[in-house]
Amino acid sequence: MYFKVSGRHNPATNQSGWYYRLVESYRNSDGRVCHRTMLNLGFLEGLSPEQMNVIQKILTQRADNQGKSLFEAFQIGDPIVSQYVEEYYARLVSEKRIDAAPAKTKAPKAGKDWHTIDVNSIRNKDVREVGAEWMCLQAIRQLGMDTFLSSQGWEGEQVQLALTHIIGRAVYPASELKTSSWIKENSEVCELTGYDIKKITKDKLYGISQKLYGVKQEMEQHLSLRTNELFDIEDKIILYDLTNTYFEGRMLSSSLAKFGRSKEKRSDAKLVVLALVINPEGFIKYSDIFQGNISDPATLGAIIDNLRQRTSSSAHKAIVVIDAGIASDGNLKLIKEKGYEYICVTRSNMKNYIALANDAVVTVRDNKQQRIELCQVRKQGHSDYFLKIESHSKELKERSMNQQFQQRFQEGMQKIAGSLTKKGGIKQADKVHERIGRLKQKFPSIGRYYDIEVEVAPKPEKKDKGKKTGKQTKENDVENTIVTSLKWQVKESMDINARSGVYFLQSSIEDKEKVLWDGYNAIREIEATFRVLKTDLDLRPIFHKKDETTMAHLNLGLLAYWLVNTIRHQLKKQGINSQWKEIVRTMNTQKAVTTTAQNNHDQIIQIRRCSEPNEKVKRIYDILKYKPEPYKKKKYVVHKPDLKNAYSADTEIIRSD
Repeated sequence: MYFKVSGRHNPATNQSGWYYRLVESYRNSDGRVCHRTMLNLGFLEGLSPEQMNVIQKILTQRADNQGKSLFEAFQIGDPIVSQYVEEYYARLVSEKRIDAAPAKTKAPKAGKDWHTIDVNSIRNKDVREVGAEWMCLQAIRQLGMDTFLSSQGWEGEQVQLALTHIIGRAVYPASELKTSSWIKENSEVCELTGYDIKKITKDKLYGISQKLYGVKQEMEQHLSLRTNELFDIEDKIILYDLTNTYFEGRMLSSSLAKFGRSKEKRSDAKLVVLALVINPEGFIKYSDIFQGNISDPATLGAIIDNLRQRTSSSAHKAIVVIDAGIASDGNLKLIKEKGYEYICVTRSNMKNYIALANDAVVTVRDNKQQRIELCQVRKQGHSDYFLKIESHSKELKERSMNQQFQQRFQEGMQKIAGSLTKKGGIKQADKVHERIGRLKQKFPSIGRYYDIEVEVAPKPEKKDKGKKTGKQTKENDVENTIVTSLKWQVKESMDINARSGVYFLQSSIEDKEKVLWDGYNAIREIEATFRVLKTDLDLRPIFHKKDETTMAHLNLGLLAYWLVNTIRHQLKKQGINSQWKEIVRTMNTQKAVTTTAQNNHDQIIQIRRCSEPNEKVKRIYDILKYKPEPYKKKKYVVHKPDLKNAYSADTEIIRSD
């Protein structure tokens, strides 16, 4: 620090005098030497240049070594100098022009970074979501996705973009256009993965999705073996099932999109079929994409040969668990020929079966603690093992559904019968039969239990004045007959609820009843997988118009599912069974924020850091054994920019009237 002097008019003496300021010099961010005024001292009288030189040196030494037990380089022998030094130093501290430690306190510990800031200057900006993204990135590293892509010869920037897109699909499933906006405006994912956020575009996201689809099989095999090693899984049981999703659009040029039986009841839209092989822990072993019109039983032959390389490397072959829709006689035979065992629900009604006298009924309970009875039975002409399942809760549910369907079926029949007596109602025989057929198609489980009697008569001839057609109507001519009466009733000796709550498991292995029951119950895991893919990861519907982008879209959803299941599998072991969207919502309470403030040296302090996780988020991190924060703190000190065309002078004269 030093004294700077300028000539001014002194109103006390009504004469011009020298006005003193205590000034400090510093270099700004551009390396330019700048000055800041520490104290305005006024018109000093009675001080010699030597005394002023000692005062400025002692003040500089005290400011540089404040709070430290260092001896002063200058011994103050002059009482006038001592008086001015104490006065000016007290003003520097009181006016917060220097950071001075309080009297009789210890010196700051090493590593502390003290600043005196203006509280009114504190601002928070660039607040972004970081919790879910950071959790997913650590799951990616746990699965080794990043190292696998690098081993495939991918460049570092391509790996970063791929991880960014996979995390985006898991946390914010949307179109590439919306995803790019989310990354730029809401998420911290680019700062975590290292990809330049300025380069994010929807076209680059499209491109990296197709590049990921190019290594689909290799990636699936890597992840399958990796999860087996991480969670000590042997793949003794694997599950196979299919689902379909529909397209929005006509898809005229697509060879993949076909009309078929939609599980979402979207018969108006073309479909694509996704086939999955997973283990009871929910991890994918193999996936494939088929045309939308392929039947469920026809897909197994294309996949059964890939089961060995997608499961563990042990010599034991897995038991294949399939649902009734795939369990055709041909598929069961195919599974046996390939050397695998199977468990499935019987496709046909079990009528002629025999309960074995030496096998007692085994009682088990489901997840809701509802009672279920298991009993071994035999069917003539079959060597397979059959298990009869009776569930009281399932019986109540199916009875209620049958009652509802029966009521709606009868209401439909009454509407058809009512139109026979209405003027202008539908009476023509072929039209009435068509309406009955559509009603039976709508309620197939109920319509087969009813006998329907239709009475017809010739259509009355229209009376034309002075004209005769000469045509005669035949009673068997449906187009020229009308329905005069319609009756319906439940078939004799038929009980609609006879099979409610009862179904049969079929297996090529004979084992304890509860083992087979637990094995088949694992099929619910694949149903949960489909729910996550379609609902949480937004695979339904598909808006892409080209087959290659459609397959890349589905593959990206499957890669995101690996993250979801890896995280949920570990959480479920500790009793956290929340849905994925709820987990993401919880994790997104952790934010990244930039805080700025101005210190007493006119510097802008800028700090980027993550908020501390709340109790729920911290528990999730602890269970997963993940780090709670991607970074502790990023600090920047920025000097205030100088005004353009700034003017400075060593001496300025200010006159006041």
